[in-house]
Amino acid sequence: MHFELKHTDPHSKARAGLVHTDHGTIETPIFMPVGTQGTVKGVHQQELRDDVQAQIILGNTFHLYLRPGLDVIEGAGGLHQFIGWERPILTDSGGYQVYSLATSRKITEEGVRFQSHHDGSYHFFSPERAIDIQRSIGADIIMAFDECTPYPCDYNYAKRSMHMTHRWLKRCITQMDSTEPKYGFSQALFPIVQGSVYPDLRKESAEFIASQNAEGNAIGGLSVGEPDEDLYSMTDLVCSILPADKPRYLMGVGTPVNILESIAMGVDMFDCVMPSRNARHGMLFTSEGTINIKNQKWKMDFSPLDVNGTAYVDQVYSKAYLHHLIKAKENLAIQIATIHNLAFYLALVKEARARILDGTFRKWKDEQVKILGRRI
Repeated sequence: MHFELKHTDPHSKARAGLVHTDHGTIETPIFMPVGTQGTVKGVHQQELRDDVQAQIILGNTFHLYLRPGLDVIEGAGGLHQFIGWERPILTDSGGYQVYSLATSRKITEEGVRFQSHHDGSYHFFSPERAIDIQRSIGADIIMAFDECTPYPCDYNYAKRSMHMTHRWLKRCITQMDSTEPKYGFSQALFPIVQGSVYPDLRKESAEFIASQNAEGNAIGGLSVGEPDEDLYSMTDLVCSILPADKPRYLMGVGTPVNILESIAMGVDMFDCVMPSRNARHGMLFTSEGTINIKNQKWKMDFSPLDVNGTAYVDQVYSKAYLHHLIKAKENLAIQIATIHNLAFYLALVKEARARILDGTFRKWKDEQVKILGRRI
């Protein structure tokens, strides 16, 4: 994998680039739909490719390890073959899921012991094991094993956790160097900057991560409940330190406004469950703002879902029809809403890229933030 920086916006730190992988080239900035258990809920691969126009999707190491299990994935020839997706895949390390299992896991220097939410069985993830599992899954980009600290977080805890994440990273790198990909294509390791919302810790972590000279770098431990001003200040600080010739991935972020503001700070890659999860509850992100399609006001609105939408569903189906489907609890409602939201996110970053390339990003971004942040 390698990154090709094509252009930087003259009025911000926004960048347009290309991430080259063995499963194809990714145009940045990019949003990556989250396929937790080998599927992006509510859509199938052809819709992801053609309607959503996803260039890369995520798989979840923790969930795929537990179910269907590595024997199944290896038997299929890796995750790409198993799910029928020929484009790039990124897998997280499982660190965030471990963070979310606060009542059923124990963290030590060696790794994390946790209990399966499926059957109560106990499992252990070490940095080495996380790398081995991701080798078996076979993603193009794999994440270093880290501890994601909660918010709020005591300074001393955040500092200890950050240093442990750094030590774990060295073990991940050693394991990567001593193992080979299993399916004939290369895999890139991204380390993760931690440090909670403390500027000195974030600076120290970003400098350490930058010194490892990885093929790309990630910013973790944000979008866990902190105010937007902390999200932005930490992101801006870290982006000013991470090398410009490597892609920067802000994990788990966020709303359309969060994404545009973070692009302006120099972030290249994003993922978030928000567009698909919120779709299942009737929330649509549109070019005119956010709407709750469950509201009665849409019952007789026969206008398209989004007059500026890029997906098939945006022009064919009306707000009134989707309102009816979601009230009737029809499965089609989730499918339509999910395709719409994901296509909106992908179209948003595609337009951001075009604006970066033609030099109009900053003005366009400022206008879009005002529109996309409102409820209608």
